[in-house]
Amino acid sequence: MNEHPFEKLVKIMDRLREPGGCPWDREQSHESLKPHLIEEAYEVIEAIDSGKPEFLREELGDLLFQVVFHARLTKEKGTFNVDDVINGISKKMVDRHPHVFGDGDVKDAKHALTQWEEIKKTEEKNKHRESVLDGIPKTLPALLRAQRIQGRAARVGFDWEHKDQVFEKVEEEMDELRTAFQKGDVKEVEHELGDLLFTLVNLSRFLKINPEDALQKTIRKFMDRFQQIEKEVEKQGRDWKDVSLKEMDELWDRAKEREQKSTRSEG
Repeated sequence: MNEHPFEKLVKIMDRLREPGGCPWDREQSHESLKPHLIEEAYEVIEAIDSGKPEFLREELGDLLFQVVFHARLTKEKGTFNVDDVINGISKKMVDRHPHVFGDGDVKDAKHALTQWEEIKKTEEKNKHRESVLDGIPKTLPALLRAQRIQGRAARVGFDWEHKDQVFEKVEEEMDELRTAFQKGDVKEVEHELGDLLFTLVNLSRFLKINPEDALQKTIRKFMDRFQQIEKEVEKQGRDWKDVSLKEMDELWDRAKEREQKSTRSEG
């Protein structure tokens, strides 16, 4: 009988941590692995954005290995092992989906999400929470954390009624930022800029656009265009200090035109 792939992975992890295993793996701890866990999660996101299944398969494997690694560390401490992790998440998914695994019923996705939150409140680790905003990780990227916080508040009715109201709020915050800048008050500028960014995240929620994804795509677009400018400057054999801003703008526009033509041809 062939060995199950997951069991094989667990045994590989065990071997790496055992005496005579890999010196690097044997030195690791939960703390030292935190950057790797975050990095692997972001690489999964990049693989999803690439649209290439083979990349996604590989990156999901790397992320899974991090889960197995952390579970191995806790097994060594005698607290829990990877089977406990799997059994725990299996039970949680069944408990939070009574409309699938029990006699419950939901009208739509929104109702299912509300039910999820209500069930979540009754779980032992969440009983101490006093706010609907409790439990959102502080280490999330700021845009994503803002989106999660706004979503939680919206579930209890604290929300705009129409997207037009959010557009108006964006304009209001922009005016307040401009006023603060004209006054030369650095702290107030920072405050108003934060308000503007928070409101833009709210707008993205109404437009059903992930702000983190939108910004990442714009960053990639900027990098692609700027790198085209770099290549053109290098091709001309010129030094950056000899290239005027006007010339750079012209090169930028050309890069933008090439990108748009490429997009149209792909469509």
